[in-house]
Amino acid sequence: DVAMTVPVIRTLVQQNSDVKVTVVSRPFFKPFFEGIDRVDFFSVDLQKRHKGFVGIYRLFQDLKKLQIDAVADFHNVLRSKILRTFFKLSGTKTAFTNKGRAEKKALTRTKNKVLKPLKTMIERHIDTLAGLGFTVDVSKSNFSEKSALPEEILAVTSEKSNHKWIGIAPFAQYQTKVYPADLMKDVIKKLAEKPSHKIFLFGGKNELQQLINLKQHLANVSLIPEHFNFKQELQFIPHLDLMLSMDSGNAHIAAMYGVPVITLWGNTHPFAGFVPFNQPLQNSFIPDLEKYPLLPTSVYGNKIIPGYEDVMRTILPEKVVDKINDLL
Repeated sequence: DVAMTVPVIRTLVQQNSDVKVTVVSRPFFKPFFEGIDRVDFFSVDLQKRHKGFVGIYRLFQDLKKLQIDAVADFHNVLRSKILRTFFKLSGTKTAFTNKGRAEKKALTRTKNKVLKPLKTMIERHIDTLAGLGFTVDVSKSNFSEKSALPEEILAVTSEKSNHKWIGIAPFAQYQTKVYPADLMKDVIKKLAEKPSHKIFLFGGKNELQQLINLKQHLANVSLIPEHFNFKQELQFIPHLDLMLSMDSGNAHIAAMYGVPVITLWGNTHPFAGFVPFNQPLQNSFIPDLEKYPLLPTSVYGNKIIPGYEDVMRTILPEKVVDKINDLL
């Protein structure tokens, strides 16, 4: 969710020279916005100072000191609704993102399903800013310049030279969105057959053993969590030639840096509005809808129905590999 706000906020300041933005979010996400001119970051302390209803009021008081002229609530959940209400009552102009919950329910229900593309979250955030009087055209957005890789990263990756750097993020929050391990191993093995390919597997440190299994002792495959912290990952990702990801955060992080992204979808669907920024729909692989007509079963992948456990097996590894080679 946070990664999908980055292209919108970056474009807002690029196309409106009189605008300064303060992003209000958890401290973890601060690196997403570093290097964007006229964008500051305010870290919310949800454990102490800004915890609970009283904490939200403290947050409002803290932000009022910044002389905020307008509030765009991109999250539109209980906490942010309360915060924006404090601003509204104080006379500050506010707007919020309509997440299209009714449309998403129609998309994911099993009966009378309406299978059609919904507005992307990017488009919904643009509508929110329009409600505050700002015009944003992400088709004319400029990506930030890639910074040179520091020595500690190059010590792991070596110089790029003529190699193609392929990132693969094989995990997701819910198992319904994870490509089966045996098929992913096949994809990795086929990609690794080309000496010009260098493959980097992404995941959390708690997923390291699973990544080791996927690596298969292949010499041109490296494990990112074995070497990099999160900030180093963000420095490294812009230098990838392509990212292969599930319907998960790494897809959106790569896209916000302008990296081509291929996504594999399970019980979710790109029509729900979570296609990574600036990526064509043909880069999204979905299961066989004739065999599994009730897809998608949920927006986030937290719901599964009996008989739909193996939908991603209808996405063939060779087709994924062919698509990657075509894009490279």
